[in-house]
Amino acid sequence: MDAPVDAALLGDLIRAADADGVTKHVVGAVISNTEGEVLLLHRAADDYLGGLWELPSGGVDAGETLTEALHREVAEETGLTVTTVGAYIGHFDYLSKSGKKTRQFNFTVRVTHESDTVKLTEHDAHLWADRAKQEQVSNAVRSVLTTWREGVP
Repeated sequence: MDAPVDAALLGDLIRAADADGVTKHVVGAVISNTEGEVLLLHRAADDYLGGLWELPSGGVDAGETLTEALHREVAEETGLTVTTVGAYIGHFDYLSKSGKKTRQFNFTVRVTHESDTVKLTEHDAHLWADRAKQEQVSNAVRSVLTTWREGVP
């Protein structure tokens, strides 16, 4: 799961989303540590979808590739530096706060040192979640984490 994601696949993902009427693209990062725990972030109660535990994620800016967005979003939300974008592990769709049809593309991500201090800017807490604590996420994210645990070719 550490091989970098294929550039042709990234283009295919965007084209498929556009064909499905998706108007907003978001990337999500599965960052794991050596103990098999995954980094989850907690949305503040007064935020859209407040109280939800989620993967580090965020919108893809105009002119930005999915991998560029992953690097930027992980750094912005956690203070961690992405070294490798690995396997694509699926997507899910939802309506954004503004009502846009949104697709979140999820990838495995390696960072310089997962033991580095996480510096939150948009969330009120973080957690290195073992398998039991990973159950706190939405059904959509739970499905992504199941795919990650089962391994992707």
